[in-house]
Amino acid sequence: MSDLVVETRGLRKVYRDAGRKVVAVDSLDLAVERGGVHGFLGPNGSGKTTTIRLLLGLASPDEGSITVLGQSYPEQVPAALTRVGALLERGLFSPGLSGRRNLDLLARAAGLPKSRVGEVIEQVDLGEVAKRRYRGYSLGVRRRLSLAAALLKKPELLILDEPSNGLDPAGIRDVRDTIPRLAESGVNVLLSSHILAEVQEVCGSVSIIDAGRLVGSGKVADLLGESTARTRVGVAEPDRADSVLSGAGYQVQREGDFLVVEGHEHPEMITRLLADSGLYVSELHAIRPTLESYFLKLTGHRPTSPEDPQARAADQTAEHLRDLEDGADS
Repeated sequence: MSDLVVETRGLRKVYRDAGRKVVAVDSLDLAVERGGVHGFLGPNGSGKTTTIRLLLGLASPDEGSITVLGQSYPEQVPAALTRVGALLERGLFSPGLSGRRNLDLLARAAGLPKSRVGEVIEQVDLGEVAKRRYRGYSLGVRRRLSLAAALLKKPELLILDEPSNGLDPAGIRDVRDTIPRLAESGVNVLLSSHILAEVQEVCGSVSIIDAGRLVGSGKVADLLGESTARTRVGVAEPDRADSVLSGAGYQVQREGDFLVVEGHEHPEMITRLLADSGLYVSELHAIRPTLESYFLKLTGHRPTSPEDPQARAADQTAEHLRDLEDGADS
């Protein structure tokens, strides 16, 4: 069995818009290891959605190769997709039926036993809510029903594209709690999300793309360099403290009236060194590296919510390009 659930080599996808070439994915080498949750990140218009469409067989690459769960595209797309789940669009559910009844119909259409419906309802913690009609569901409950539908066929790989989009804080927390449980049950999860705090919390590894190319990939802890300590120090005489710390071999940066110190194993080493020089610390705060700061460093962009005007414009452009692709494939 391969250690990779997703692998692309030299993947390239070009759209043509009014005679102009638009490169959506450019020589993308992507590797998603088996086990756990893998984050798939990038600025708006970076090619994330196009890549996901390629992985789901909804678009065809112009160059390069795709292997999903050990099966090569395009020859083995049908066989691969029987083992892949993705969030369903809301329009596939009947508003007048309960969540359970909607799942019953989907299970029957897929030739699955009715008992599977109860299993996925429990898996995503729908409970008694599944007996209520879909039209009365909150967006968060609808998202969990979509997850249940995606899990019906017991997929080995679950692809989630912005699962928290539009949710209130409680809904985001529900999704955030559900994803690790799915991974613990043996489902491999590929998660695309603009909420980088969510990704940092639930993902063990990430791939970051920009302009259709891979710019960073690896385990989150390794990418953030969590073994490197950074400490924010408040002291009455920052200039003299800077001199003392720099003389001891620490890297020091000024941040207003504070110092940011690197190169130490424990913050108390800073306190002891300054105290020996008659300088007493008024504030000592460990600075934790974040995925957002790493993302900004790599791409030069801050993550943008799909609800922001910039993101809506990018979505409209992406939708236009998808329409061009669909027309070309029809």
